Amino acid sequence: MAVSHVFTNGHKKENGFHNNNDSDEFDASAPPPFKIADIRAAIPRHCWVKNPWRSLSYVLRDLLVVATLIASAIHFNSWFFWPIYWPLQGTMFWAIFVLGHDCGHGSFSNNAKLNGIVGHVLHSSILVPYHGWRISHKTHHQNHGHVENDESWVPLPEKIYKSLDNVTKLMRFTAPFPIFAYPFYLWRRSPGKEGSHFNPYSKLFSPNERKDVMISTMCWVAMFSLLLTLSFIMSPLFILKLYGIPYLIFIMWLDFVTYLHHHGYKQKLPWYRGKEWSYLRGGLTTVDRDYGLINNIHHDIGTHVIHHLFPQIPHYHLLEATQAAKPVLGKYYREPEKSGPLPFHLIKYLLQSIGQDHYVSDNGDIVYYQTDHHLLNKNKQV
Repeated sequence: MAVSHVFTNGHKKENGFHNNNDSDEFDASAPPPFKIADIRAAIPRHCWVKNPWRSLSYVLRDLLVVATLIASAIHFNSWFFWPIYWPLQGTMFWAIFVLGHDCGHGSFSNNAKLNGIVGHVLHSSILVPYHGWRISHKTHHQNHGHVENDESWVPLPEKIYKSLDNVTKLMRFTAPFPIFAYPFYLWRRSPGKEGSHFNPYSKLFSPNERKDVMISTMCWVAMFSLLLTLSFIMSPLFILKLYGIPYLIFIMWLDFVTYLHHHGYKQKLPWYRGKEWSYLRGGLTTVDRDYGLINNIHHDIGTHVIHHLFPQIPHYHLLEATQAAKPVLGKYYREPEKSGPLPFHLIKYLLQSIGQDHYVSDNGDIVYYQTDHHLLNKNKQV
């Protein structure tokens, strides 16, 4: 089915292509000539099947690696071993976050009680309030690509951006500060949005969700209290080395990966408002990424487009589901750039996007990131 859309400058888009008589340039903002049901029908039925034993095997694998690294760190406790331990353990913290993330989506198993128990164990161990995060992340998936209603790395409208003080702009749009943003987001969310992931009475949550949020906050407090107790027993410096630095590396992974799923593509991708937004069009603005050796370690979370459209699919079926859906998606699927063993190639896209993607217009139902050139030039001088 052909879909057309008319630009205000008189140019016409057909089937996602912008025809200006000189060249045919694909326009990702054009309504796609397929429905979400078409994508669903292309994915094999077994890709939707959740195997709790298989899911638990990944939990066992990751926790065994975490425990082995902890035992090794305690045994060696040397400045030769710590720089090896920190990136390895921080990456494993990120891996177990992804498994807890699957619990939050219900893609871990069909058993809500099992999902809740495993999700709390995994997320509380890395200081994430499971239900508080789960609920806001659900909001993100239901509104991905919507300027006002999205929840994760949502763009700032120009009016809100210009109301920010210089320190906030510096911290939000100058590397490396944004890749340490997650703990602050849990407590305060983004500018223009009120509420905390720890407060059951936050605007994030409905009254029937308050009990769940309270339980998760109590689990977070219990884990934090355990770390404080251990710091008195073993020394604060030792707990910093054993847990604190891996935690910071985990935060870096989380912000690095989640940001690049929605930003930093080589061509700017649209954000939507009003009647132009739909679940499908928003989902098609997400980006798959290749992380090399890390793909398997963090459970193929870089296979993000299909995950966003169908978060019920278990992570171990995402690659197959993506391959099956690609013929339907056509140019709306952007093939990820291949990585070496480690995804160093993605750093340039992160830095470029953080430095240039500052705000979107207050007006218009299809908008793109704009640059505050004063801030950009100021950061170049630093």
